[in-house]
Order: sequence, then C-alpha cells, then structure tokens
Amino acid sequence: MHSEPGPPSEEMSVSMLEALFSRSPVGLHLLDTDLRIVRVNTATPALRGLTSKDVVGRRLQDVYDVVGDDVAALVRDVLDTGVPLRGRVLRARVRNSPVEVRHVEVTALRLDNPRGEALGLAVTGIDVTERERGRCRGRVLDTVRRTVGRSLDAAVTGEELVEAVVPAFADIAVVEVVDAVLRGDEPPLAPLPGDTPLMRTAFRSRHDRPPAAHPVGDVRRLPGPTPFTRALADLRPRVVRLAPDAPWYDVDAPRADAIRSTRAHTLLAAPLTLRGTVLGLLSLYRTGDTPPFDEGDRRLAVELAAHTALCVDNARRFTREHTVAATVQRQLLPREPESHTSLETAYLSLTGVDPGSWYDTIALSGARTALVVGSVAGRGLNAATTMGQLRTVIRSLSAFDLPPDELLARLHDTTAELAHERACRPYGGPLRREMLCADCVYAIHDPLSGSCVMACAGRLSPLVVRPDRTVGVPDAPSGPRLGTVGDTPFGSVAFEVPSGSVLVFTSDPRLTAHLAEHPGPLRMAPEFHDRSLQDLCDAVVYALPPGLAAGDAAMIVARVHSFPADRCATWQLPSEADAVAEARRRAHDRLVAWKVDEETAFNTELIVSELVTNAIRHGTPPVQLRLINDRTLTCEVLDGSAAAPRLRHARTADEGGRGLFIAAQLARAWGTRYSPEGKTIWTEQTLPEDGDDGRVSI
Repeated sequence: MHSEPGPPSEEMSVSMLEALFSRSPVGLHLLDTDLRIVRVNTATPALRGLTSKDVVGRRLQDVYDVVGDDVAALVRDVLDTGVPLRGRVLRARVRNSPVEVRHVEVTALRLDNPRGEALGLAVTGIDVTERERGRCRGRVLDTVRRTVGRSLDAAVTGEELVEAVVPAFADIAVVEVVDAVLRGDEPPLAPLPGDTPLMRTAFRSRHDRPPAAHPVGDVRRLPGPTPFTRALADLRPRVVRLAPDAPWYDVDAPRADAIRSTRAHTLLAAPLTLRGTVLGLLSLYRTGDTPPFDEGDRRLAVELAAHTALCVDNARRFTREHTVAATVQRQLLPREPESHTSLETAYLSLTGVDPGSWYDTIALSGARTALVVGSVAGRGLNAATTMGQLRTVIRSLSAFDLPPDELLARLHDTTAELAHERACRPYGGPLRREMLCADCVYAIHDPLSGSCVMACAGRLSPLVVRPDRTVGVPDAPSGPRLGTVGDTPFGSVAFEVPSGSVLVFTSDPRLTAHLAEHPGPLRMAPEFHDRSLQDLCDAVVYALPPGLAAGDAAMIVARVHSFPADRCATWQLPSEADAVAEARRRAHDRLVAWKVDEETAFNTELIVSELVTNAIRHGTPPVQLRLINDRTLTCEVLDGSAAAPRLRHARTADEGGRGLFIAAQLARAWGTRYSPEGKTIWTEQTLPEDGDDGRVSI
C-alpha cells in the first residue's frame, strides 16, 4: 500500500522558489504594493546585459519601456481587483538600452496573505519575439496573396503590394518593373543587362513626407554596381546593412540621399523573377527603431517577390493579348463612317478592355443605310476574331436586301454553327470552355420614307433624339442573343425619324439606359445642325460618370437630313406595252435635268426599258419606276408580283431572256428586295466624278 503524499515541507517550498529564480527559463518579477521590484530571476528576457542589482528597488515602469501600453496601469489593475492578467503580449525593452524591442508574453498574479491582504504581484514574462514575428510574416503573406494581383495591370499590382507590406513588414517599399514588360514584351533573361530601363510603378512609406529618389512613373536605367543591380544579376535577395558611408552610394547619389534622409538602416532587395527571367525589383527598407531584417524576413521577401512576379507576368500576358486583340479589332472595324446625303454618322469607340464590340454602317440600295452595333461576349483575341466573323457575315447578308428581322435570324443560325464548331474543339482548349454569344442591333434608315426599321438580338436598342429635344427608346421586341439556344423569332419595329433627329446606337445597354435617364448632352443634339458630330460625341463622353464602366462600348451617332426632293423621281406606269416608251422618255428628261453624261444616260435608258418590259410581261400591277440621284444613280422598278427574277444566259438563237442579263452588265450592282407591296428590281451605276471624261466603265 502506498500512503497519500503529505503537504510539501518548508524546505521543499524554499527549494522550489530558488529554482524558479535561478534556473527557470521563464522570467519572474516579484513586486510590492508600490510596484517596486523586490526580486527578479536571471531569465527575464528584457534584462539582457543587466544584473538583478540594477533593477531591484526600482519601479517597474521606470525599468522597462513598453511600446503602446501603460504597464503600470495594467499591473495596478491586477493589484486593485485581483483579476489576473494572462498572456498579454507587450513590446518592451529596458529603458535607455541599445537592445532592440522584444515581444514578451506577460502574466501578472496578485499575492495575498492568509487574511486576504495584498502583499504584491508575481509577474512572469516569456520572450515570444520569434513567434510574433512569424505570425506577423504569416499575416503579411496572407494579405499579399489575397489582395495583390486582383487586377491585370502591372502598375496596380505594384501599388497593391506596397500597400500590403507597409507598415506591416517594412517602413518603405519600392517596386520597379522592366519597362518592356509593362508593354507586354517578353521579360529579359538574367543577368539583367545594365542598359535595361525600369519604371518605378509604386512607392509607399510610413513617414508623412517621405523623400523619394525618383517619382513614380520615372523610367531609368539602374546605375551599378549596387545591391540592386547585383540582385538582378544573380537573382538572389539581399539583406544589406546601410552604413552611412557605403561604397556604392557614390554610384547612385539620388537613392543614397533618400536613404540618409529617412534614416534607413536595413535594405532588403528581392528580384521579381519567374523561370529565369527578370520582371523587376522589390526594395524594402526599415528605418529608425524598427528591428533590422533577418533571415526569416529574407525568406518571406522571396515568397512575396515570387507571388508578385507571377501577377506581373499575368498582367504582361494580358497586355500583350489585349494589344494584339486591339490591333485586330482596329483592322477589322471600318476606319471612317459612311456618311450619305441624308444620314451623317460618326463612330465613337470607348474600347478599354473588350475588343469584341463593333459598329458598322452599310450602304444599301434605294439611298438607304444600315446601322449595326454589336458586342461579342468574352475578352481578348478570341472576341476580336469572332467579332470580325460576325461583321463579315452581316455585310454579306445585307447584300441580299433582307429585312432586319430576317437578317438577324440568318445571323443567329450562322452564330450557332460557329458555336458548335467551338464546342467540338479538343478538350482543354480555351475556346471550348468559352461560350459564344453576342448582342446585335440592325437598323435600316430609309430617307425617302423618313422611317427606320430595326431588329434586336439581345438587349440593345438605340436612342432617338427628335428635333423638339425629346429623347426616346423605340419599343423594339428583343430577340434571343446570337448563338444561344432558343426558337424565339426575331421581331422588327418601324418608327418615324423626322429630319433633324439624331440616332444613338451603343453596344452596352447600361450606357443606353444612362443616356436615356440623363439625356443632358443628347438634348444638345438639335443644336448640332451645322456643327461636327464629333463635338456631340465628346459631349456625351464628358457626361459619363466614372463608375459606369462603359470603357468597352462602341457607339454610332447619326444625324438625319431630308433627302433633296429634286434628286428623286417616281412615276406610276400603266401595265401595257406603251408604258416602256413612256418610261424611257421620262427617264431621259430627268437625266438631262440632272446633267448626267451621255453614256451613263444611254445605259440608264436601256436599263429602264428592259426592267419595265420584264415587269409588264412577268409581273402584276401596279408598276412603278423610280430614279434616285445619290452616291450612285439608282434605277428601281416595282411591281406587285413576288415571283423572283432569274438571270438567264440566253443562247444565240433565243429571241428573249436577255433583259436582266443586259441590265446586270450595264450596272455596277443589281438586286431584288421584297416588301408587302411586291418586289423591287434595282440597279446602281457609278456616276463620274468631277473632272472625269464622262465615261462609265461597264
């Protein structure tokens, strides 16, 4: 049997106290009720270089300099209330000591006699400097990984980095990036050539008015040899003690002056490197009383630089792809708008990050003009090339004189085929994971009727600014987005566009909604009758709020004019053989009045004769002839039949079948368009410019 242990003997208790004060790794202070130090052990972390005789009898607050806390108030509260202070981490050092500030985990307990009267305090301290520094490094690394690289902009990445590390890790931070990398070029291999220019993209300091060697945005070559050039040569980070007379100060005098003025004592230079290439340099400084960088800080700087380098390289790749995509977009978009007699247009490109937006104006028969604005979902080169494909398809379909709703239906089918091709690409390809869809609005302006017919795929719709300064949005039925699954038919809407009106087409519905709610600049449109449309475009841009995020929009601004009445002639013709001669005579008189050259007039009379003959023989009443003197000389013959004409190649012995063939040979272009009233056969001939000899090439 074992007996229960008895209470410790007085000798054992005394021995335990002696062990605590002589051999324990935990610092221990005994304080009296006046907070004077009665006894202290040799393990007290802040007493390095001092003995117990130097502190016994002095007040606790007179011995230790605590940063950010009132140590006397903390322990006095324990003495007054009896509530222990447990695990409070303080930053402290002995007053007037050169020893750096240390992190100490403090616990304070009140000592009472058997009657419950306070005798003093027992205060323990454990040096947790390395633990706290490790935690601080972990928080800095977590912040950098979470906040740095959120934008695909190398300059913004540098700003995010210096904001994350100052003052949490360094007192001053500087980021410099190879200038060619900012433009999207491939980064140079290490060692970095000495003549490579770097741009200072970010600077941050904990000081109120920090002196800087060079301003942010400055591009310069680093003089050498210095710790900075050496780090960029061997790609090894360096912790450098900054002595007042360092030998490399003379090489880079502006930086040396800035270092001296900030009292920086330690430099940590870490190269921004990725796969053996150099993207830039991270320079960190500690000043004043901040502890110098150590080996743990150097390892952290390596991780910070690696993460930043990856983010900068991602931004570089995006910049390169965006530059290529923007170049492709510029080549695919029309350079100048097609302004006609009755419609003056201007392009406004707010393209910032999305090369998939496009605009177009297409000349159609009968002095009409098609206005197109659209936007392809996605970014980069893929969006730009898809945009080019859709624009080409629209131009090809417009040559068939299709109504807007029918044209968008066929464009939708073509987009679905392109989407199917994309979905059939190999697994893992970037295009396979990116859905193809687009928004588009297609409108046809007819100056002779003063109207506009429009169809929409998606949520795009134009704004109409009338001469009375009212701004409205046509109530157009919204069809499905191009390339999406759905059988909803496309619808069209026709609306009046009186002379003096301004049409505004945008590829971003948010921009349309904003201009509809805040039409301030658009209400100025009636004042632009004799002014450049570019002024109106500038007024619209100035009125956009910064938070609209319409930096990727494309816009067409079109001003409507009346078509000159003396440049269009229309005749109703009887459905009989004599009508051909009458049509030819009227056409001749009108061409003479327009001073059309003889050869073009002769060809036009022959075209009129053949088209009217075909309409009387093969069509149904009513028959109408119209001549339009616009950018080209247009001849149109309308009849009530929907039967499609066919161009035949008659044989030598055939007595007929050459009418449409002859008209096609004499005209620059010809075609057929359909309407509820029937069909219209039209031809266009090129009018000689001033100074020509009057001949028209056939």
